Amino acid sequence: MLLWTMRALFIVIIVAVLLVNLTVPEISIEKGRANFYAILWSGLILVVAAFFVDFLTPKKSLAALAGIFFGLLVGIVVSWALTQVLDMIIDIYRISLSPTAITAIKWMVGICICFIIITIVIRTKDDVRFVIPYVEFTKQTKGARPFVLDTSAIIDGRIADLYKSKLFDSPLIVPRFVLNEIQLISDSADKLKRNRGRRGLDILKEMQTNPTIDITVDDTVVPDIEGVKGVDQKLIPFTKNCGGRLVTTDYNLSKVAAVREVDVLNINDLANSLKTIALPGENMKVRIIKPGEEPQQGIGYLDDGTMVVVEEARGKIGKDIIIAVTSSLQTSAGKMIFGKFEGYTGQ
Repeated sequence: MLLWTMRALFIVIIVAVLLVNLTVPEISIEKGRANFYAILWSGLILVVAAFFVDFLTPKKSLAALAGIFFGLLVGIVVSWALTQVLDMIIDIYRISLSPTAITAIKWMVGICICFIIITIVIRTKDDVRFVIPYVEFTKQTKGARPFVLDTSAIIDGRIADLYKSKLFDSPLIVPRFVLNEIQLISDSADKLKRNRGRRGLDILKEMQTNPTIDITVDDTVVPDIEGVKGVDQKLIPFTKNCGGRLVTTDYNLSKVAAVREVDVLNINDLANSLKTIALPGENMKVRIIKPGEEPQQGIGYLDDGTMVVVEEARGKIGKDIIIAVTSSLQTSAGKMIFGKFEGYTGQ
């Protein structure tokens, strides 16, 4: 949006400069036709050249205001140098143009140069480096590092509850390609996938309408992910580029991100760390839902979704029983509790 605003402003300024200079009496009268056409054609050629360079420049990202200021500063310096060259050319070839025409051409050269440099800088990568021999200055990230949400974290929905509890206050970023994947899931022919996708869109809408949550959909084009297929393959370089931390519930993606030195917040790990610890010998109530893999095993679940494997409970499916905890296992993929049958509830 900012880039198109700059383009519109550039056109308005160029048109204004042309109108002001082409309506000067010494230019508009018949004997000043050479100056008139010199200003007109130089303006048109410079505008076309500026837009040609603008649209051929690769799209990258940069902080907008800093980019405009830096581009304007460099553009003014380059414009001044080119106007000196223009004066030399006019003197050497003794081009007969009025001072008004020369001034108008200089103005248009300066405006076009500033526009080209600003658009190039706006499209430049965010971590621009200024290199002096043996010294390198790199961008330092200020403020809270953002969280980059992947598809699984959005559909899971617990990230919204975490932010409502004000446990986190870092800004949230949803890459455009993640939003596109959620939309594809919500349009799936499979009913289960379609419901999951629509749930993800509803959660995003809920977070966007919450004034306490800073969430944005990022359209930044990262050169490292151009041509890369698969959302998971794009997420890691995208997170690196914005200096953020990846939020996911995908166990394998967490491991790959860790190998590639990207900070990860696995919501399952966070949930597991907040669960009540089941100590060996402790009694708890559980309903047996299905048989286990081993003989005489029954499977049940706690209210938070923790799986409970109970010995001697295969024949007690559909019943609420009391178990004695024997051990527990906690991993990034989830938590499991092992126990043995002690008796029925109400005994």
